[in-house]
Amino acid sequence: MPLAHPVRSAALLMAGAVLVAGCGAGTGGGPAASAETKETAAGYPVRLDDCGQRVRIERAPSRAVALDQGSAEILLSLGLADRMVGTATWTDPVLKGLEKVNAKVPRLADRYPSFEKVLDAEPDFVSASFLYTLGKGGVAPRERFARLGVPTYVSPTDCVGKDNSGDGDGVRTRPLTMDTVYGEIRDLARVFDVPERGEKLVGELRARVDKAKAGADFGDASVLYWFSDSQGPYMAGCCGAPGIVSGTLGVKNVFDDTKEEWPQINWETVADRDPDVLVIADLTRKAQSAESAAKKIEFLESHPVTRNMTAVRKRRYVILSGQAMNPTIRTVEGIEKVAAALRTYGLAK
Repeated sequence: MPLAHPVRSAALLMAGAVLVAGCGAGTGGGPAASAETKETAAGYPVRLDDCGQRVRIERAPSRAVALDQGSAEILLSLGLADRMVGTATWTDPVLKGLEKVNAKVPRLADRYPSFEKVLDAEPDFVSASFLYTLGKGGVAPRERFARLGVPTYVSPTDCVGKDNSGDGDGVRTRPLTMDTVYGEIRDLARVFDVPERGEKLVGELRARVDKAKAGADFGDASVLYWFSDSQGPYMAGCCGAPGIVSGTLGVKNVFDDTKEEWPQINWETVADRDPDVLVIADLTRKAQSAESAAKKIEFLESHPVTRNMTAVRKRRYVILSGQAMNPTIRTVEGIEKVAAALRTYGLAK
C-alpha cells in the first residue's frame, strides 16, 4: 500500500503509539470492564482492548481526528477542541452548546474523507463511532494507521454484543445499554488524561435520563423508529440505540422481534404494525431519499399505505436528530424527547 510523504510519516511515527490486531472478533463486555489499563505514575502508556484490537497510547493526544459525528461530540463535550485537528461524517448540526468550539476544529469532509486527507492533518490519534468507518469501504482499515504509528479507537457500542459480519448494519446478540456509551466516554477521557471530565459528563447524562423517565408509566404505548429512505425504509430493530430509548421508558418498539440494527422493512408491514407514535430522524445529509423529517412526514401523509396509520392520522410524530438514534451521548436526547412527546400525546399513565 502507498505510504504517506516521508516528512509526514516521520512526524506521525514520533507519536510512538502502537496498535496490533487482537485475537478475538470483539470485546467480551463493556469497555469499563474489558479495558486493560496498566499506567505509569504519569498515567501512560494507556492500553485498551478495543473491538478486537489492542491499542497502546504512549502520551495524551494533541492532534486528534474524530471520523464520525458521535465521536467528535464526545471529544468536544470533554473540552478537547484544542487537541483536535479534524472531524468528518456528519448527519446533523452539532450538539447545541458546542457550536463555538466545533467551529474551531476543521471539518475534513461532511462524509468520509480520503485516507490522504486525514493524513494531511498529521493526527496522533483517530477515533470513530463505527467499525465500517475504519474498515474496508470507509476511510481506511485501522492497520493502515497503525503502520504509521497512529493509534485508532472505535466505539465499543458498534462491537460489544454485536455481529457485524453480514452485509447490513449488523445484528445485536444482546441489547445495547447506556453503560457501553458511558464506557466509551471514560475510555476517551482516560486516553486524553482528563478522567474527571469523563466522570462529570457521565454523571450529567445519568441525571438527565433519570429526570426524563421519572414519574410516568408509558407501558401501553407502541413506537416505531424510522431513520432514513422512503423507498426501502430503515427501521430500528430491538436492541440498538432506539432499544435504549424504548427500554428506558418501558414502551414497545413494534419491530422488537428483529435483532438487526436497521432492517429495511416494506410499508405494508409497517402499516400492519400500526404504532401509536412515529419517531423520525431529521437528517441534514443527502445520501438517500426522504432524509429530512419534513420529507418523511410529507411521504407518510401522502402515501396510500401509510396515510391511514394511527400515528399519521393523529400526527403523533417525534422528531429526533440522527445522532439521537445512534448509540451516542445524544441517545439521552432521544429518551428526553420521546418521553416528552408521549406525555404531550396523552400516552402516559
